[in-house]
Amino acid sequence: MLSRRQKHILLKFFSLFSVVRGYNILVVVIAQYLASIYIFAPNKTIKSVLFDLNLLMLVLASSAVIAAGYIINNFYDSEKDLINKPRKTMLDRLVSQNTKLSFYFVLNFLAVVFASYVSFKAVIFFALYIFAIWFYSHRLKKQPMTGNIVSAILTVTPFFAIFIYYQNFELVIFAHAIFLFLLVSMRELTKDLENIKGDLALNYRTVPVVYGEKVSKAMLTILVVLTVVAAITLILFFRIGHMYYFFYLSVMLLIIFLLILWKSNKKTHYLMLHNILKFIIVAGVFSILLIDISIVLNRI
Repeated sequence: MLSRRQKHILLKFFSLFSVVRGYNILVVVIAQYLASIYIFAPNKTIKSVLFDLNLLMLVLASSAVIAAGYIINNFYDSEKDLINKPRKTMLDRLVSQNTKLSFYFVLNFLAVVFASYVSFKAVIFFALYIFAIWFYSHRLKKQPMTGNIVSAILTVTPFFAIFIYYQNFELVIFAHAIFLFLLVSMRELTKDLENIKGDLALNYRTVPVVYGEKVSKAMLTILVVLTVVAAITLILFFRIGHMYYFFYLSVMLLIIFLLILWKSNKKTHYLMLHNILKFIIVAGVFSILLIDISIVLNRI
């Protein structure tokens, strides 16, 4: 049996893990490595990619900045989250704000240290990334449209760091990036609809608060159409192996998303829509394996 002190430490660990959304960071790490193996550096052996210290440092720096970003976002949104996510907030509050801020600075410092192993340019890149996340959480998040666009850009930035490292400028990379960017933009707008109660209470000027739910749904519809076009473009014009199964599934799920969207009027409905988008994003990460399994086996 665990002692009371051990239980308290364990609860604090889970609280901090909840704040930094460790599961999201794990998915990003897997996505960065799979994208490196299959998309950014398809001509390199798997071992050379997996044991590339520079890549490891870039992944660690990205993870540290993302974790710090979740902390500072949690810090600024603590009152709003108490309305929108009461259960999660109670768990998050087991760790004091001062402790969270201490971890925030430590994680950002570690990110710079990791980046310094790669190059001075990497240090500048991650320093700007750290500042951009703070500025978004402090100012831009409460602005309609701007907050959503910046949030989507910040979400795909860790992949941009790997893209710069490998300097692979093939069109297929930009096509994948556009598809991901559109999906993340949809997720951000759906989250705004899901959290409209807390945003209204604390005067967050999100798209649903400023322009209303109908306009938000119309914007989501446009984003769905653009995302479907991006998926079909990837299927028809690029060599993506068996990953086309994922894109066909994505199109089907996005059509279902659209049908549910225009009937939605409750938080639970928007939560369901949010989960559909999360599933597509996570499934997309692991479906990278379908690009060419035989080549991967030969490259081990």
